[in-house]
Amino acid sequence: MRELPKEMVLPESMVPDEFPDPPVTPKDAATVVLLRDTPDGIEAFLLRRVVGMAFAGGMSVFPGGGVDKRDADAAIAWSGPQPEWWAEKFACPVPLARALVCAAVRETFEESGVLLAGPDSDSVVSDTRPYASARKSLVEREFSFAQFLADTGLVLRADLLRPWANWVTPAEEPRRYDTRFFIAALPEGQRADGSTSEADHAEWRRPADAIGLWKAGERGLLPPTWMTLSELGEQPTVAAAMATDRTISKIIPKVIREGRVLRPVLPGDPAYGRAVGHLDARPDDTLG
Repeated sequence: MRELPKEMVLPESMVPDEFPDPPVTPKDAATVVLLRDTPDGIEAFLLRRVVGMAFAGGMSVFPGGGVDKRDADAAIAWSGPQPEWWAEKFACPVPLARALVCAAVRETFEESGVLLAGPDSDSVVSDTRPYASARKSLVEREFSFAQFLADTGLVLRADLLRPWANWVTPAEEPRRYDTRFFIAALPEGQRADGSTSEADHAEWRRPADAIGLWKAGERGLLPPTWMTLSELGEQPTVAAAMATDRTISKIIPKVIREGRVLRPVLPGDPAYGRAVGHLDARPDDTLG
């Protein structure tokens, strides 16, 4: 695994002076990196979270969010790799794997308007505008994603997703997530709008350009976002990224305090063993 850049620091507000004891149990979550090809290379869709939000306020992130317990509905209309395949990829129980894939598709629709579903296993919707009111209702949790699919006669297209990574929030933080990262190609005819109350800006950026804006202090990136952009920046096309066979393991950063600066470090970094806080966080603290 590549190292994080030395200039990567966390907002001071993210880590309290006194760390939670015991560490907070991470909540299961899913994030989807939407990708598209351009003449200048692939681009990723990013949302800038509203400043002042409890978690990652002001940061540029990919669409995603926490798992709703209704996402595990076994009756959901499904096409593509079955939950057992995803469970093996993410090393988690089958019911959780089903919920993660459903949450990935649901959150992508809620936060970007992109719907990875279609009338059957061989097609995907090309215009999501007819589902605008349902999108709002999903955000407000008026019904489950399974119910939405049943009411519209749509099928979740799990085959449009690929597993990419699994990041767990450091044990030092009071809000923690065990987040599985997916990638997906923007379906033909659809557009990502970023129309969500959780973001104040949305954009497509080449990974290198997004990192360049971060270096210039114009964007905020957390370690998982920076690392994912850095990795995807090496992919020549969306098809190449989607064809990448990834071995997924949990990545749990730790935090070192240098004066008032909080610097995240990853396994393999010489500083990882001297990170402050809950250095002995048990592995089962991060299992879904």
